[in-house]
Amino acid sequence: MKTELIDVSPTRKEIKIEIEPAQIRSAYDRVSQQYSKAANVPGFRPGHAPTSVVRTRYKSEIRSEVLRELIPEAINSAISEHSLNALGEPNVEVDNTAALEQLGEEPLTITVGLEVLPEVQLADYKGLEVDRRKRPISDADVDRMIDNLRESSASLQPVEDRASELGDTVTVNARGNFVEDPEEEEIKVDDVEVVLGGQGVQQEFTENLNGVRPDDSRTFQVEYPADFSSPGLAGKKVEYTTEVTSVRKTELPELDDEWVKSLGGELDSVETLKTKVREDLEARATAESDHLLREEIMKKLLDSHKFEVPESLIDHQTRHRLESVANQMMRRGIDPRNPEINWEAAQAEMKGQAEEDVRATMLLEKVAEVENIFVSPEEIEAEIDAIATASRQPKEQVRAALTKDGGERSIAQRLRNRKALDLLVENARITDAEWTESPTASTDDQTSAEPAE
Repeated sequence: MKTELIDVSPTRKEIKIEIEPAQIRSAYDRVSQQYSKAANVPGFRPGHAPTSVVRTRYKSEIRSEVLRELIPEAINSAISEHSLNALGEPNVEVDNTAALEQLGEEPLTITVGLEVLPEVQLADYKGLEVDRRKRPISDADVDRMIDNLRESSASLQPVEDRASELGDTVTVNARGNFVEDPEEEEIKVDDVEVVLGGQGVQQEFTENLNGVRPDDSRTFQVEYPADFSSPGLAGKKVEYTTEVTSVRKTELPELDDEWVKSLGGELDSVETLKTKVREDLEARATAESDHLLREEIMKKLLDSHKFEVPESLIDHQTRHRLESVANQMMRRGIDPRNPEINWEAAQAEMKGQAEEDVRATMLLEKVAEVENIFVSPEEIEAEIDAIATASRQPKEQVRAALTKDGGERSIAQRLRNRKALDLLVENARITDAEWTESPTASTDDQTSAEPAE
């Protein structure tokens, strides 16, 4: 067998393969004999028809069987010969179809198109120069967090000496009719609590329920935006008639030692609460700083390593990103099938991000290979424990699901890449710098350096 490798691009290769006549004849004879033994040919006893007759009667079947035997074996042999990391199924074309008519009389030549993993050449990956920035924690930040805690412990008290105002909770019984579709079923809801000016409250509710008292009635229209969280109301105009049943104001607990003790734990005074809140905020700021530092290191690595990435891996990661976005939308009550969502534009935008994801993964895998980084079974077990704890599922249930989906291999890859990134951090030249707000700042522990799914 003769082969010739043609470089189409770093991720696309073609192999010209010539299968010699002797090899074809050997397979042709063997398959023909198998058919002869089993063939039922009129005029001959079963299994005793001449080979020439069997070859004529079962010409296409025998030819297909010969090709199924020869071509995959030839392709695998050629891939091994040229040490290619092939991805997916090859594209196979027979160049000399005339050779199929007279098997074994002349060579059979085929062209095989392959997508392959490119050879990643590492430039400098140690000593990357990056800045570390950490969000400063002020007394105002601590006070803000304590105010949030007080709000979560707040109680609602009836308002008796005035009308409702911003910040109050107005409880209503509401009846609504769709203005543009009067035949649609009437909306009937009771004991609806509306926080005037609250997050997510339609402005029309705040405007029309401001200044009311119990037993008051108000009629007004609400025009819902097209992306409203409830599909049944999105993009529609509804006229509501409301009856106010109560008006209540929020009363915060006093910031004193007694309230602090009610929070439980080891907190016993306002000062211990402030200390604990500051420690928590500092820990979050450190996690955020570490996350941003790792992102910056990966950005530096990616900027200095530009290479072509296999299109199939980019497409796979793009689909994974789109699925994640759709799942997030559903968790927020948004229907991803909404025709107003431009998924084509989203896919185009995510394709660039997906390409960076794949390139980052390939670079970290190369670093892990060069640095002989491995993941132990104990490390995989610890990660499964962490997944089980975070998902509140039994460990064995998590393991069973991972085993079924090949997840343990994915965990090992993710841990290996994480350890490779740890090595880059340990060997980076890090300078402490002043904090600046960034739209990408986050305490999320996920980074673009995680393996592309």
